[in-house]
Amino acid sequence: MTGELFIGMISGTSRDGVDAVIADFETGKPELLNASCTPYPDALRERLDRFMAAGKPDLSDPECGDLDIKFGHFFARIANDLIQATGLESRDIRGIGSHGQTAWHAPDDEPPMSLQLGRGNVIANVTRVPTVTNFRTADLLAGGQGAPLAPLLHRELFASDDETRAVLNLGGIANLTLLAPGEPVRGWDTGPASCLLDLWIHRHRGRAYDDGGAWGASGTVLPGLLASMLEEPYFHLPAPKSTGLELFNADWLQKQLVQADATSATAVDIQATLAELTANTVTDSLRLAGGASELLVCGGGVHNVDLMRRMAALLGNTPVRSTAERGAHPDWVEANLFAWLARERLANRKVDTTGITGANAPVLLGDIATP
Repeated sequence: MTGELFIGMISGTSRDGVDAVIADFETGKPELLNASCTPYPDALRERLDRFMAAGKPDLSDPECGDLDIKFGHFFARIANDLIQATGLESRDIRGIGSHGQTAWHAPDDEPPMSLQLGRGNVIANVTRVPTVTNFRTADLLAGGQGAPLAPLLHRELFASDDETRAVLNLGGIANLTLLAPGEPVRGWDTGPASCLLDLWIHRHRGRAYDDGGAWGASGTVLPGLLASMLEEPYFHLPAPKSTGLELFNADWLQKQLVQADATSATAVDIQATLAELTANTVTDSLRLAGGASELLVCGGGVHNVDLMRRMAALLGNTPVRSTAERGAHPDWVEANLFAWLARERLANRKVDTTGITGANAPVLLGDIATP
């Protein structure tokens, strides 16, 4: 098949499975040929949860190495399945960009560390396709946060010559991109998106996520709890900044409930307050950055109708829209990012993350593994 075909794969902080795409870059921008979302097997997900619950990983731990290989095989199978489902062969694919599964992200530690599971040489050997992984380390070594990287593709897809646009990726963590004409792209993590919402509904309703935000929409926001959560120091840090489940987890939430004397509050009202927290931190962050003509939303959170409504109410006259209205399917933007990053790395093109992560110079992102 003709074209310039790349595969992009990622599992985000929601840890629910792997998003994968095959994209054609013949025109320079990704044209989606096929996509899949593959849940983790229960046993693999349970091992991942135990590994992450243990805290900062020891890279010499055999469990760390074994999980890296196991995730590599799982990502490789997804890539092969997607190639076959699209009627292609391995030789049709120029490269694979696999973000892997983040198991730890601590860019402010000394030394900084960001661990993604899913070994590149396993993926390359199983698929017979050159594979790029470990996208964050070079940025960390250049003094950056290693995240978010999504603003790099947001610039390619959504920048305008005559208006400032903002792009919001709602995964487990929310990251915001500001695209101002004639200025370098800016981006940062605003805080939790779905991670706390998913945690809470799983604990109290046994569900993986709040479908459409319906449960949260039926509750009442608790002003005291919301005010307490908004005092979290991370929200008041200047960009560049990034965060993850190392901070916004069950322990953090329990601490907030105790501080706000909300441990006896109804579960549904806490869910509503968590949704309002995400809406507030996103919109406050956008206002402090100077605002935008529109907020384009991608990631799984775009399907949370309640959360989208809350953000729209807080932003007033600023439209809140799916990236679909600008030609990009919201479910696959981040997987497309890693297809694009693989293309850049295999061409030995440096990318400029200086205005996003705070890196001190443009860098080559990712390590290349060949079959």
